[in-house]
Amino acid sequence: MADDKPLAGRLALVTGASRGIGRAVSLGLAKAGAHVVLLARTVGGLEELDDEIRAAGGTATLVELDLKRADKLDALGPTILQRWGKLDILVANAGILGPLSPLGHITSDAWREVIDINLNANWHIIRSVDPLIRRSDAGRAIFVSSGAALARNAYWGPYSVSKAGLEALAKTWALELANTPAKVNIVNPGPIRTGMRAKAFPGEDPTTLKTPEDIVPLFLRLADPSSDESGKIFDFKGGAIR
Repeated sequence: MADDKPLAGRLALVTGASRGIGRAVSLGLAKAGAHVVLLARTVGGLEELDDEIRAAGGTATLVELDLKRADKLDALGPTILQRWGKLDILVANAGILGPLSPLGHITSDAWREVIDINLNANWHIIRSVDPLIRRSDAGRAIFVSSGAALARNAYWGPYSVSKAGLEALAKTWALELANTPAKVNIVNPGPIRTGMRAKAFPGEDPTTLKTPEDIVPLFLRLADPSSDESGKIFDFKGGAIR
């Protein structure tokens, strides 16, 4: 295996792959040799990313899928199994900010959408791909959380609750896989120059923030078969591990 292709022969699935962190990580995985299944709600961004991956000598498969469609998520694992027989790397990146508003002002539909996409969808994905991750000789799963899971600031209710739940979900799965070669970890990116960050902090100067590309090496390290940590939260800002 070439040193510049440490993930050659491995299959990765990335949710929210069309923009931001998901896009950067997908490209990084492909450049490292993995075949990347790119999942997003709209296909336009995926096609652009696919062109970039191919130009870099990588390969990808595009999947247009709305994370609110639980039935489609439940079918994802069996589809991957039929085509590839296993899954080596999962990067569960997709998420939405939702309303920044007092709890009493949030509609039930808005609350449900945030919980469905940020939390429930990831449970469906785990349930769907768990057998595939176990089939891999070194299954690696990485979930993208947020400092909001711990900070729990006023007006951030739906997002904070969903991310706190996601961390509990991922740590539970890590414990369930403890006697297997698979590893499950969580990344808290901190302030990153993304569209979601701009929506949350519209007055912030984006040039003061790290870019999605800056965080890619951390994901590649956790996706590597040699990575031996599991059930941990990696805070990109400051490098702390919880």
